[in-house]
Amino acid sequence: MDQKNSRREFLRIAVTAASVSALAEQIVAQTSSTTSSGLPTRPLGKTGQRVSIIGLGGGHIGGIKDDSEAIRIVQAAADEGITFFDNAWDYSDGLAEERMGRALAAGNRREKVFLMTKNCERDYQGSMKDLEDSLRRLRTDHVDLWQFHEVNYDNDPEWVFEKGGVRAALEARKAGKVRFIGFTGHKDPRIHLKMLSQPFNWDTAQMPINVMDAHYRSFQQQVVPVCLSRKIGVLGMKGLGGGAPKGRLDARAGLSASECYRFCLSLPVSTQILGITTLDQLKENVAMARNFQPMSVEEKSALLARVKDGATDGRYELFKSTTQFDNGHHRKQHGFDVSAG
Repeated sequence: MDQKNSRREFLRIAVTAASVSALAEQIVAQTSSTTSSGLPTRPLGKTGQRVSIIGLGGGHIGGIKDDSEAIRIVQAAADEGITFFDNAWDYSDGLAEERMGRALAAGNRREKVFLMTKNCERDYQGSMKDLEDSLRRLRTDHVDLWQFHEVNYDNDPEWVFEKGGVRAALEARKAGKVRFIGFTGHKDPRIHLKMLSQPFNWDTAQMPINVMDAHYRSFQQQVVPVCLSRKIGVLGMKGLGGGAPKGRLDARAGLSASECYRFCLSLPVSTQILGITTLDQLKENVAMARNFQPMSVEEKSALLARVKDGATDGRYELFKSTTQFDNGHHRKQHGFDVSAG
């Protein structure tokens, strides 16, 4: 590359970086004020919807031992102003969806929330059955967002198109059973970028967003800028590392849960999805969201420097480098031993 072309490429990258930085600041700046009965909200990409800055994770709801306690947590979350509700049929083999459906059906809470569940299949017939089963368990005639779950393997982006999954999603949207379409994954930003390169106008992308991610196979560095440039809503997860207890950053890395989540919410995520298993946790997280103040550039830089040595080898994000955090259904799809870590 000659000097003139090199200079032109440098300027292009610099302008793009500045533009993305401005877009990121706009997302955080569009955080609404807290109301007495709700939580701050942010826009969800180009959908025209606004969602609470924290969301309720469905996986943990399925794992709560007491059925009535799980119902109470879902209902309390909706009553406190959490509007983004996450789920998938493979969370406790449908129990998480069933509990959430029962909880939201009471008191017309379904009308108050933005409900998302995930498609665990890649083919057309499996996807259609997946959706009908989810709608039945969730006790609703539509979901606000349907996402292809765990796009974790290199051939997943091809599979969802070649096997008919995307065709099913488009038909479901046309039929009014799905409003918006996205995808999730926790393995490698390269695979997310491959999904984003497919010929499809995604509404959302869900990915690991936490303080360690900045230093290791970073979604926030590599994937978020692409999403922002295309007005794709960014959904954060694994703010504490995922896979409690051994994956929790606050327990293993000397960090507080509040600073971990404050860091996540200081990034341009539409919502950060949290795993909540008790009413006390719900109260703490709601208070954190209501009192949220973005970290300054200096605060974020100091926190990133503090965790760098432990973050760069991936020890806190084993969901990126092993299959032990991959759901058994998807491991089986790809021929992996579901009993192995």
